[in-house]
Amino acid sequence: QVQLVESGGGLVQAGGSLRLSCAASGSIFSINAMGWYRQAPGKQRDWVATITSGGSTAYADSVQGRFTISRDNAKNTVYLQMNSLKPEDTAVYYCKQNQPITWGKGTLVTVSS
Repeated sequence: QVQLVESGGGLVQAGGSLRLSCAASGSIFSINAMGWYRQAPGKQRDWVATITSGGSTAYADSVQGRFTISRDNAKNTVYLQMNSLKPEDTAVYYCKQNQPITWGKGTLVTVSS
């Protein structure tokens, strides 16, 4: 019933930027904490960033200062602005909703050196 759809992934050179979007439906988006996770080939899925319903944010050390998570409740959408991208950022990026726990299908980000 709940659906999250990520978009915005693609191929970018190191040092470049991308903005990922996650559109939610079937839930009360405005009261949900939302998160971004990523999974590189052969690696486990790792937490990247979280934004609460009140707009508080938190980031993994690996992306602190480079990535920004934000939300637009009027559009039921959460964003991940990724700047100064590095090859090690290459991964499938997943959007997560906390209530109910729901995952999107992911969007691939590839950063070339």
